[in-house]
Amino acid sequence: MITGAIKNKVDKIWTDIWAGGITNPLTVIEQLTYLMFIRSLDEKELETEELENSGVTGLSKIFPASAAGQSMRWSKFKNRDPREIYDVIGQRVFPAIKNMKYGRLPDFDEHGELVEIPDEADKPDNASTAFARYMSDAMFLIPTPQVLQKIVTGLEDLYEHDLSEQDMQGDLYEYMLGKLSTAGQNGQFRTPKHIREMMVELVAPTPDDTICDPACGTAGFLVSSAEYIRRHYEDSMTTEQWEHFAGPAFTGYDTDRTMLRISSMNLMLHAIGNPEIDYRDSVSKQNEISSKYTVCLANPPFKGTVDAESIHDNLKAVTNTKKTELLFLALFLRMLKTGGRCACIVPDGVLFGSSTAHKAIRKELVENHQLRAVISMPSGVFKPYAGVSTAVLVFTKTGAGGTDKVWFYDMKADGFSLDDKRSEIKENDIPDIVARFHNMEAESSRARTEQSFLVPKDEIAANDYDLSINKYKKTEYKPVEYPPTSEILQNIDDLESEIQKELAELKSLLGQAN
Repeated sequence: MITGAIKNKVDKIWTDIWAGGITNPLTVIEQLTYLMFIRSLDEKELETEELENSGVTGLSKIFPASAAGQSMRWSKFKNRDPREIYDVIGQRVFPAIKNMKYGRLPDFDEHGELVEIPDEADKPDNASTAFARYMSDAMFLIPTPQVLQKIVTGLEDLYEHDLSEQDMQGDLYEYMLGKLSTAGQNGQFRTPKHIREMMVELVAPTPDDTICDPACGTAGFLVSSAEYIRRHYEDSMTTEQWEHFAGPAFTGYDTDRTMLRISSMNLMLHAIGNPEIDYRDSVSKQNEISSKYTVCLANPPFKGTVDAESIHDNLKAVTNTKKTELLFLALFLRMLKTGGRCACIVPDGVLFGSSTAHKAIRKELVENHQLRAVISMPSGVFKPYAGVSTAVLVFTKTGAGGTDKVWFYDMKADGFSLDDKRSEIKENDIPDIVARFHNMEAESSRARTEQSFLVPKDEIAANDYDLSINKYKKTEYKPVEYPPTSEILQNIDDLESEIQKELAELKSLLGQAN
């Protein structure tokens, strides 16, 4: 749990960076991410040295043994003069990280020139973290030595005194990511944690699942899945399941390399050191993945259209469109194994759009797979990013139908106010949503006037596969009895008389005063 004191320390670091001229929240996060990674390398090296001191041999080192190589370690430069820190990070550490291979940093020669690590034909570069693989185009943007020293000192204080556990580091990063109040360059933005956790609860991942978010952004869905698995299975997981958990269990794709670096760091801070985080346009022809994952969780981009020539043909076969929100639904069905389940966020237009493509993807979900739930969310859920109305679709890939009834839920509150402030409130439907979804038998008796209810597949098909809750919800009208007209008119006369009386008294008082 991140306390108020820790938040204040983070806010202080944030303010120092802003005062130095970096005002884009995404850039602030990125620069902090680099420094956190630099520190984590030294932490890993210290652990290796402790193992060596205890008699373990044959361990590979991250930092070169030379004076230049050792000077790149956080523990060696953190207390030095601001100018020295700035030079070491800018001229040595950063270039070295950008050329990291096989989990090792390159050395520098006597002239200060970087000596690249040669390729080893018999050794694939799988020893580096996912984060290190996306550092080649990173830029060090901290403007002055003074600002850098404040950040280094602030981070060191946090790590030394407040972040004693891995979970705390992850929570800290989540708090920083919460400051991303603007969308990224491709229209992606951070899905609120409580919404992610609700969706994870609905699909209930296990240690044996292989989980993918093909539009991963900051990897929030993967992190929430990891937290769910640890919370429910940590005490019973086998060695093989822990090895699976450390990397292969989690896959994310994005087309923004900044997001790939941030998502890799987020996963690394949650004990997932080597996930499959790749640069990939998920709906394009470069993505051939099919029937690979058991769980898909995503909030794909809703931003306009994509180039028709680049869209994979097997997606267009399901829904012939350029709209990303429809293409991603077809993508989830292709990437999932049979029996795999998905929870994804879609804009409301997907639920009732009248185009051939809209109807085609809805029909595909209802007729050829098992559409389990449509949860309509209020429009303020994604503020301050956007005020768009959205819904969560939950379905299972079967390839052979299976939709009998679809569960609809009208979420009215998510525990936060629906304005730009998003202040915490008591009203919250999420616990009720999760409980009811996992006890569907009890929903069969619910009336259409209630907040949740079941709708038969045949009725949905008869309505052009419309999935908007308002199509099936019934409003209960209660008759209101009004008094007779004569009584209303008498009340008006009495009120008029009272006004005239008060007005006369006011005029009298004014006359006396004059």
